Amino acid sequence: MKIFTALGLMSGTSMDGIDLAIVRSDGKNLVQRGPNNFVAYQNDTRQRLEEGLTLANSIENRLQRPGRLTDLENELTDLHYQAVRDFLVTNQIKPGEIDMIGFHGQTVLHNPAQALTIQLGDGQKLADQTGIEVIYDFRANDMEHGGQGAPLVPVYHAALSNGISAQFADENAVAFVNIGGISNITYVGRDDQLVAFDCGPGNCLIDQWIYKRIGMDFDEGGAIANEGEVVDEICSRYLMHPHFSQSIPKSLDRKDFEPLVDCDISTADGARSLARLTALTVIGSINQLPTLPFLIIVCGGGTLNPVIMDDLRVLAQQKGTRVITADDAALSSAAMEAEAFAYLAIRSKLGEPLTYPMTTGCNYPVPGGVSVLPSNAQTSTKMA
Repeated sequence: MKIFTALGLMSGTSMDGIDLAIVRSDGKNLVQRGPNNFVAYQNDTRQRLEEGLTLANSIENRLQRPGRLTDLENELTDLHYQAVRDFLVTNQIKPGEIDMIGFHGQTVLHNPAQALTIQLGDGQKLADQTGIEVIYDFRANDMEHGGQGAPLVPVYHAALSNGISAQFADENAVAFVNIGGISNITYVGRDDQLVAFDCGPGNCLIDQWIYKRIGMDFDEGGAIANEGEVVDEICSRYLMHPHFSQSIPKSLDRKDFEPLVDCDISTADGARSLARLTALTVIGSINQLPTLPFLIIVCGGGTLNPVIMDDLRVLAQQKGTRVITADDAALSSAAMEAEAFAYLAIRSKLGEPLTYPMTTGCNYPVPGGVSVLPSNAQTSTKMA
């Protein structure tokens, strides 16, 4: 079986920047993780992305780019190219050593009810800029076959579960939780059963609250939340959202939850309450899994908030399970999603399924992604 080297690019719902990671894999169980990096968006880029979310509300088909969305898509593609160029130079990697780039793009609209999902990013332009094959638009084919288009990372979680160190080995199921703007969970049964869905708000509500109150992009190290008290009414109000009573599989857009607008509470109490909400929605999701996982491995930006992590550990212990970070399991909390899109690009190239009925709700295991070569290669392929 051929081993491919792929570079994964991920810019998530937190809209904070671009994660990059190298993975060498056969697209199945062999996973060799390479270097990774993060490039933050400038504040003006983040502001344009926030505006882009509003512009995207008027989109009715996947090809539309109303208003400044075309300019924003070009800007984001250029930023990804710069990130790739610098990453390869820093790690002394020649472009010819990379078989493909897995380019997620920046989600500005995700509406499963209308089978509509938009990730800004011009795959052909990035292929031309880098001289490397680019695989992008990973979610659309799943939606065309009855799926929610998210989450996409579970098949990578399943591959990683095979390599969990003996320290954490167990004959029972394991769960992976990614806490980005939105949180999602993957259940990997020891019989290879795979179940996944979005849990609820991850960092998005906290970030919006902090920015609104004091103009900071996020609560660094959970310092603000650590000074506050939980306001139970805030958590209860959000937990009434219909998402939490829906059956699985299910997915979310960051716009599905309104920002906190309570003006009669302190900034710290708001941050503390929203951190608790994140933990409650993750642990509450366990009730919809086939069995109780013996271990929950957490990755994503939420691992950098000790308040969220402490709440997760306490609530998990009450359930009879255990929470660790991906770093604790000799994986990467920060780079896992970028690694996943490198791995997904390889699977896409091979025509292997990316999604399954119990991860996105698709009708049957579905491949996905659009493959484009640099223009001088005169080839473009859509995975059916």
